[in-house]
Amino acid sequence: MSKNNQAALKARTLFNTRCDGVLSTHSIDLPGYPFGSITPYCFNRHGQAVILISTIAQHTKNIKANNKVSLIAFDDATDSQAAGRVTYIGDAKPVNDDEIAERYYRFFPDSRNFHKTHDFNFYLIEFVRARYIGGFGQIFWVENSDFIKANPFSFEEETGMVDHMNADHLDAIRHYCDLFDITYNPKEQPTLVGVDSEGFHLRVKGSIYRLGFNHPVSNTSEARAALVELARRPK
Repeated sequence: MSKNNQAALKARTLFNTRCDGVLSTHSIDLPGYPFGSITPYCFNRHGQAVILISTIAQHTKNIKANNKVSLIAFDDATDSQAAGRVTYIGDAKPVNDDEIAERYYRFFPDSRNFHKTHDFNFYLIEFVRARYIGGFGQIFWVENSDFIKANPFSFEEETGMVDHMNADHLDAIRHYCDLFDITYNPKEQPTLVGVDSEGFHLRVKGSIYRLGFNHPVSNTSEARAALVELARRPK
């Protein structure tokens, strides 16, 4: 694997791990200046970022005037300059898609009620390019063909796996948490919220955790085998 491909994998993995970042838009109140805000996100089936934002929010007003944005995700580290970070750059466009909405709600269930109080809308950030920094001297531009990786599962397939694991394999989900030292309260059952070719996401006490497969999967049988292998792995 080339250095660029390695950087693209690390950038995608980091961005898929964080699920919240700094959204930068072009300020309409102070033209020429960037405006930053914290925004949760998840991927759609095509491997692009989706956000849910309110019409009354400043960043939404900015996007309506200029939809060129960036979304920065970064590792937790004592030395922020040595930490990995990725800047996802793209064009934010409103999208009305039930599958996108339901996947987002699995990651952030409280957001389902946002529509009751404010005028929230989903925006897809169509990927243009990414800047990945893995630490000092590890700096790469990452192109669309290297960064974007579509989910091989249909919405129905992914939902079926998620529902099956949450209904019938709670012990396995707890074991995943134990394997990766994810603390959970037995009264608050961890849940699986998403599966793709490179891993899956768990929601634990309101936080999202990303767990990777040992190798990519391309169909539901391979995904189930990977989940079973992980469930049988000793602590």
